[in-house]
Amino acid sequence: MYFKRYYLYICGVMNKNIQFNLVSEELIIQRLQFENPWWTSGQPAEFFAPFEKRLQFSGFQELVEETTIRRAVILMGPRRVGKTVLMHQSIGNLLNQKIPPNQIFYISIENPIYNYRGLEELFHLSLKASGNKDPKGCFLFFDEIQYLKDWEIHLKSLVDSYPYTKFIVSGSASAALKLKSMESGAGRFTDFKLPPLSFREYLALLRLDHLVEKVNNGNPVFPISEFTSPNIQELNSQFINYINFGGYPEVIFNKIIQSDPGRYIKSDIIDKVLLRDLPGLYGIRDVQELNSFFTTLAYNSGNELSLESLSSTSGVDKNLLKRYLEYLEAAFLIRILNRVDDTGKKFRRATFYKIYLTNPSLRSALFTPASPVDDSFGNMVETAIMSQLFYKDEIRPYYARWSQGKSNGEVDLVLLDELKLKPKYAVEIKWSNRYFEKPSELKSLSFFCKKNNLHSALVTTIDKTGKKESGDLNLNFIPASLLAYSVSL
Repeated sequence: MYFKRYYLYICGVMNKNIQFNLVSEELIIQRLQFENPWWTSGQPAEFFAPFEKRLQFSGFQELVEETTIRRAVILMGPRRVGKTVLMHQSIGNLLNQKIPPNQIFYISIENPIYNYRGLEELFHLSLKASGNKDPKGCFLFFDEIQYLKDWEIHLKSLVDSYPYTKFIVSGSASAALKLKSMESGAGRFTDFKLPPLSFREYLALLRLDHLVEKVNNGNPVFPISEFTSPNIQELNSQFINYINFGGYPEVIFNKIIQSDPGRYIKSDIIDKVLLRDLPGLYGIRDVQELNSFFTTLAYNSGNELSLESLSSTSGVDKNLLKRYLEYLEAAFLIRILNRVDDTGKKFRRATFYKIYLTNPSLRSALFTPASPVDDSFGNMVETAIMSQLFYKDEIRPYYARWSQGKSNGEVDLVLLDELKLKPKYAVEIKWSNRYFEKPSELKSLSFFCKKNNLHSALVTTIDKTGKKESGDLNLNFIPASLLAYSVSL
């Protein structure tokens, strides 16, 4: 006991004299010079050269190059979708346009060497490290901005203080970033979303575009252009592969990762979000409870759930589960689909939802790759199609379910006329050819369309295409893989 007290006394005395110094300015300048090799070479970083540009690149680059409006660009998206690559590709474009290399700065805030340094201080250190004394005309890229406390306040101050400098930031917990940007950066920030790979991007990156051909410019049933496939079996094979491995650029090219998706996707994407990002952002104490909750949602992707049943099953308070849903949606892991009734009317108090993974390959990482013979494969097809729609701002999907007397039914996807608040499109998502042969069995879809004066609807199949009539309803059948391609970015 005596030695223990003496040890604690000595530690207390010593701690009074301990001073922790920040990393020296010289070391930070050396790191900045390492992260910005174009200051000396005039060329972008070689590591990012082999990566293909995503379809969103041109839209992002337009915002980066828009310097007449005083706004910072916030690049939002989940982990491992290519935000850092996109930033470096943007830097490469700026260099190709003869922007002086010492006017382009890249800083990865995730690096602990920048701890306790504000954005403005890092900006001035970048100017010093590059040999540039004038901030006018500079482009400053801050990567993984969420690691800086109160980043939105710092960024707004920079935008206001340096009107002739363009600021671009990225972050992984993107919806949380968006929320903060709306609260603190009104009129100063422009958000840009980078989602997981769409099915169209997946085919484009693998140079498989030839599997889909455009037929005409419009479809009277659904707001898409019609497509066909010269080889629907091969397209379906790629669609199944997309469901299992297609969400992340690095995964689709790497057979080793595909052989063990849990080791890469789960550990590097899911676990880091659940065990580090979300607890750090929201102060979550029981990370295992959150992890278990997400696993349950992933297993039931595409199913209808209620907070009441989830709370009863898990023993977790409903209000806490509701916050967990908000956190998981903020991290781009799930999306919530709200319900309407058989007239397309929204519920004032939502008690039932459908929960979808933002990309079906997340489920493969947690469990096993899906097979068309699995009972849950239909839900994964539905998840894949819904994941294409969640990032289209012009489309707000719902699902319909009702239970009134003897009338019970559900429609997988409903689009509303937001002005008239009436349904305008109804879609039934199936991985089956059964209803192509027996359209009269689509009783819920027929009931919903008749009640809402809809004369046509869309139904997906495995590989059948065509039009059928069921009473007064015109049914348009299209393979699910083609619908996923049609509605993707």
